[in-house]
Amino acid sequence: MNETLERWSSRRAFILAVTGAAVGLGNIWRFPYITGENGGALFLLLYVAFVLLLGLPVMIAEIMIGRAGRRGPVQALRHLAAEAGASRHWRWLGVFGAFTVFCILSFYSVVSGWSIEFLVTAVNGGFVGASPDEIGAGFEAFLADPARMTFNHTLFLLMTLLVVAAGVAKGLEKLNNLLMPLLYLLLLVLAVHAATTEGFGPALAWLFLPDLSALRPMVVMQAMGHAFFTLAVGACALMAYGAYMPDQQSLPKAAGAVALLDVTVALLAGIAIFSAVFAQGLDPAEGPGLMFVTLPIAFAELPWGALWLSLFFLLLLLATWTSSINLAEPMVATLQARGLKRGRATAIVGVAVWLLGLLSVFSFSSLAEVTWVGDMTFFALVTTVPTEIFLPVGGLMIAIFAAWIMPETLAREALGIGPKGFRLWRTVVRWVSIPLTLVVLVAGLF
Repeated sequence: MNETLERWSSRRAFILAVTGAAVGLGNIWRFPYITGENGGALFLLLYVAFVLLLGLPVMIAEIMIGRAGRRGPVQALRHLAAEAGASRHWRWLGVFGAFTVFCILSFYSVVSGWSIEFLVTAVNGGFVGASPDEIGAGFEAFLADPARMTFNHTLFLLMTLLVVAAGVAKGLEKLNNLLMPLLYLLLLVLAVHAATTEGFGPALAWLFLPDLSALRPMVVMQAMGHAFFTLAVGACALMAYGAYMPDQQSLPKAAGAVALLDVTVALLAGIAIFSAVFAQGLDPAEGPGLMFVTLPIAFAELPWGALWLSLFFLLLLLATWTSSINLAEPMVATLQARGLKRGRATAIVGVAVWLLGLLSVFSFSSLAEVTWVGDMTFFALVTTVPTEIFLPVGGLMIAIFAAWIMPETLAREALGIGPKGFRLWRTVVRWVSIPLTLVVLVAGLF
C-alpha cells in the first residue's frame, strides 16, 4: 500500500478538521449532563486534568502514527510495526478503532437526528408557552415513535455521507472551513446572552467551585472516558487526519490548539446551558434529557426564548454534523485502502452504520424492555461501553505503540519538535499517560 497522496491544503485546514472531529455531542450534549450528574466543578476539574495528562499526549501520539505512516490506520500500523521489527498484528488496533468509531457513529446519528427534530420545533415556536409536563411528554412521544426517529436518523446520516463521498479537499475541508467558525460564533452569542440571565452566577459557581465530597471512583472513570471521547482520541480516527497533515506543520502546536478549542466549547456550552437551567430553578442533574427536556423548559420561560433555543439546536446540529463527517472518514479511508472507490466505500459504511443505529432507535419503543448487559438497553450500552471503555483501551494501545514500539527516528521526524521535546513527550506518555490510564481502567472494573 503506497502513501496517501491527499493532504489538507493548509495548517488552518488541518486544525479545523481535527477540531471538527473533536467538537460535537461530547461537548454540547454529553459534557453538560454528565457534569450535572457528577458534581459539577469536581468533574470539570478532573476532565481538564485528564485532557492535559492523557488526552493531549495520546492525541499527539495518534496523529503522529498517521503522519509517519501516511496511510489509513490499519495500513499505517502494519507498516510502522514492520519497520520496527514488531508483530504485524498491531494492525488489529486499527480494526478495533474502526469498530469503536462504527459503534459511536451509530448512536451519534440517532441523537443528532433528535437535534433536527428539536430545531424544527424550536423554529416553529413549538416550545413557546408549553408547560414542563407538555415538553417532557413531547420528548417521550418522539422517542417512542420509531418512524420519526428513523426518518431523522436517515436524514442526518445522508447529510454526513454526501460530504464524505466528496473527498478530503472538496468535502471535509470546505465544510469545516465554513461551519467551524460559524459554530464558535453561535456559541459566543449564546454565552454572552447567558451572562445577562439570573442563572449566570450560580452556573459559574456550579462549574468552577468543586465539592470534594462528590469524589467517587465512577466520577474519575467517567472524566477519563470523556477526555478521550471529547477529543476523538483512541479510535484511530485521528490517524487518518495525521496521514493528510501538511509536512511542515508543528504537530504539538496543532494538537494543543485543538485541545484548547475543544475544552473552550465544552465550557461555553456548559455556561450557556446551566445559566438557563439555574435561571429557572431546574435540576442540573437531569441526565441525558438535560438537552432535550430541561433546556427547552428553561428557554421557554426566557425573553426571546424561541430564538435562543433555535440557535442552540442549530449549534448542536452543526457540531454533530462536522464531527460525524470526520468520524466516518477513517472507516471510508480503511475501505479505500483495500481497493474500493470512495463512493462505494462511503455507501458501505453508511448502510452498516444506519442498520446498527436502528437498534438504538428501537431501544425506546419495541426493544425498550430488551436488556443486553445488566439492565442496559442497546442505546445505553452503545453510548457507554465504546466511550468509557473502548476509547481508553484504544488510547492505551496507541500510546504503547507510539512510545515503546514505533521506531524512534520515525517518531521524532513525525513529531518534529527536536530531541528535547521528543524526550519530554515520550517521558510523559510512558510514565504518566500509560500508567494513569491503566490505573483508572482497572479501578473502573471493580
